[in-house]
Amino acid sequence: MQLLRRGATGSAVADVRRMLATIGLLDNTDPATAAVFDESTELAVRHFQQNRGLSVDGMVGPDTFLALNGAHWRLGDRVLAHDAGQPLIGDDVTALQTQLIELGYPLSRADGIFGRSTAEALRRFQREYGLVPDGICGPATLRALRQLHRRVVGGRPQLLRDLVAVADSGPSLLGKRVVLDPAHGGDDPGVVADGLTEAELTWDLVSRLEGRLTALGVRTWLTRGPGNGATDAQRAELANEVGADIVLSLHVDGFASPLPNGLAAYYFGGGPASSSIGERLADLAQRELVARTGMLDNHIHGKSWTLLRLTRMPAVRIELGYLTNDGDRARLRDPRFRDTVAEGLLVAVQRLYLPSADDPPTGVMRIPATV
Repeated sequence: MQLLRRGATGSAVADVRRMLATIGLLDNTDPATAAVFDESTELAVRHFQQNRGLSVDGMVGPDTFLALNGAHWRLGDRVLAHDAGQPLIGDDVTALQTQLIELGYPLSRADGIFGRSTAEALRRFQREYGLVPDGICGPATLRALRQLHRRVVGGRPQLLRDLVAVADSGPSLLGKRVVLDPAHGGDDPGVVADGLTEAELTWDLVSRLEGRLTALGVRTWLTRGPGNGATDAQRAELANEVGADIVLSLHVDGFASPLPNGLAAYYFGGGPASSSIGERLADLAQRELVARTGMLDNHIHGKSWTLLRLTRMPAVRIELGYLTNDGDRARLRDPRFRDTVAEGLLVAVQRLYLPSADDPPTGVMRIPATV
C-alpha cells in the first residue's frame, strides 16, 4: 500500500480515520476532515503505534495498517476460521487464543493470527465440550467459551507453560535448536557509515556466535548467506519450519544525529499479547552485553515487528550500537569487541536454561568453546 502521512487525502485516509475512531483514538465527526491526514490523525497514529509496539513515526505503512485493521475487531464480531491463503488477524483472534490458553489448550502464544495451531486447539476444545469439531468459532462455540472459566491458576497460564517447557528441556545446550538472523543482506546493506555496513557486521557477528554455539552441540540455522538477503516473513518461516527453540536477530542502528549510542534488545510484546520467555532472553542478553562492553543501556522493549510476531518460539532482536556514533562505530570495527558480543550472547542463551539456583551473576560466566 501507499505510505500515508500528514497532508495525504483520499479514501485510504478515510479508512484509517474510521479505524482510529472505532478504537477511540480520534474524533471523526467533522465531515470536512473525514478524508484528511491532519495533525490530529498523526497524533492518533503515533499513540496507536506506541501502544502496539510498532515503530512510532506517525505514518501508516503496511504494518501499521494491518495492526489498525485488526485492532477494531472484538470477539464475536465475525466468524473465525482458518484460511491458509489469508489468515484472519485481529484482536478478536487474540482474545480467542488467550481464552484457549487459559483453559489449558496448547498454543505457543496469543499472537492474533488464526493459524493451523489455533484451529487445532479450537477443535480440541469443541470435541471436549460436545460441539461440532470444525475449528470454526461461531455462535455456538462463543456461547460455550463464555460459560467457562480458566483451568490454569497461580499465574499467567502462558508464562507458567513457557517456564515449564524451558525447565523440562534441561540446562545443557547440546541438541538445542537456534536460528541466527544477521540483519539485511543482498541488495539491502542496512546502515552504512565510514566504510562499515550493517549487513557485513551482522554477518561477522553471527558467524562468531555460530561457531561458539556449534562447539557446544547446538544445532544452528542462519536466515541468510553472506551475499543474499530475505524478508522478515521468510526469516520467521525458516525458524518455524526447523522448529527452533529460540531466534536471535542481530542488528546495528543508525540515526541522523551522531549522538545516540548504546545497546537495546526487543522481544514480542507491546500489544495485547507478549512472549514471556522472549522477554526473559532479551533481558539476559541486554544485561550480559552491557556488563561486558560498558556501552550505554537503552533497555529492553516489547515490539510487534514482523519477525518477532510471526515466529512461534521466543525471538529477540538486539541492536548492537549505532554505526552513526563515533564511539559505537569504533567498538564495532574492533574484532575483539565482536568476540565479546558473541561470548555475551552465548552466555545469555546458556543462562536462559539454567535453574535459578545455578544461575551465576551477570557478566561473570565464561563458557569454554568445546563440548
